[in-house]
Amino acid sequence: MELRRPPGPRRWPWLTGSVAVPLLLILLVTVVDILAPPEVHLGPFLVAAPAIAASFCGPRMTAFIGVLAVAAQAVVAIVRTSLVDLNHTLQITALILISAIVTFFAHLRERHERQLTQLRSVAEATQGVLLRALPQRIGPLRVASVYLAAEAEAQIGGDLYAVARTARGTRLIIGDVRGKGLEAIGDAALVLGAFRAAAHRQAELPVLVGHLEGAVSSDLTDPGGSRQEGADPGETFITAAVLDVPDTGSTLTLVNCGHPPPLLLRDGRVTPLEVSRPALPLGLAEFAPSELVVESFPFRTGDLVLLYTDGVIEARDRNGAFYPLVDRMTAWPGGEPDALLRYLCRDLVAYSGGVLDDDAAMVAVRRSAGGPVAAAGPAPEAAATRPGRDDR
Repeated sequence: MELRRPPGPRRWPWLTGSVAVPLLLILLVTVVDILAPPEVHLGPFLVAAPAIAASFCGPRMTAFIGVLAVAAQAVVAIVRTSLVDLNHTLQITALILISAIVTFFAHLRERHERQLTQLRSVAEATQGVLLRALPQRIGPLRVASVYLAAEAEAQIGGDLYAVARTARGTRLIIGDVRGKGLEAIGDAALVLGAFRAAAHRQAELPVLVGHLEGAVSSDLTDPGGSRQEGADPGETFITAAVLDVPDTGSTLTLVNCGHPPPLLLRDGRVTPLEVSRPALPLGLAEFAPSELVVESFPFRTGDLVLLYTDGVIEARDRNGAFYPLVDRMTAWPGGEPDALLRYLCRDLVAYSGGVLDDDAAMVAVRRSAGGPVAAAGPAPEAAATRPGRDDR
């Protein structure tokens, strides 16, 4: 199941009666001004009506409110003195000028909102291509994912995840590109493309991760790559966790390239899948070559693994405290992966006051009853092998 952050509220308040505010203001000022003593003039307050309307109405509605305000000012002039009275003539002239100005600004605001709507549509389409919806069931696994953008208007960022089937099981990746903006999106697309191109091949996990490292490193050194001119290659990297879950057996293997450790939930207990030898993030191997360490962890029927990016654990409440993901998972009453992500999504947004400092992505994977059943055993302990990186 694919979950995404609901879009921000759209600004169409005239459909909810907000346009009545400037209308009531015009009516109130007109009546009071007519009934006021001769030395009291409330006509200048009518300029507030089109000014208020311009903040949420379109240019046509703003112009209509301005015309009503001018008409009301003319009625006041006729009733109190004369339409050609110098005082009222100046007030009407000023009101016409101000109404024209705010109508123009309402036009600019509406055009800007239309551009934002188009950009949002493009971002959603782009995310649909990059972060394809994960199937609810892959072999013996049940899968769910969620992406929460830090900016309500930006439905895409540098977090990434993907899944691929092999002849023997399922491979998953979750990652986080350092930085934001179009460059981060380009890096995410690069890693996802490399993963989808190579993950289905019958290569060992270190070879796959080495392929991802090669793709990122080549882009950093390629003059035609996505790097901005003058950018420091050492400042660009992608943390990633790559998992291989065989269809048979009761284990999973993991290569962690500087990414937060996945969390295993079993019988109400949460255990981080900490590797003993984490690799450097993708893109840094050229500067400090390191071994890839593949480690195995028990993953039995009914177990659930949560993959996540640091936007989840680095979310803060109003007191600056980080989001206690392990505690929240421990308190979860249980269920399918999509239920866990709905629970965490609501809780995370509420914990952070609806404002995330960074994009957040989560993927939950459960080995269903269709998978092999293993006897109960101790908590996961890493069993490491140490193949080297592939030659690039």
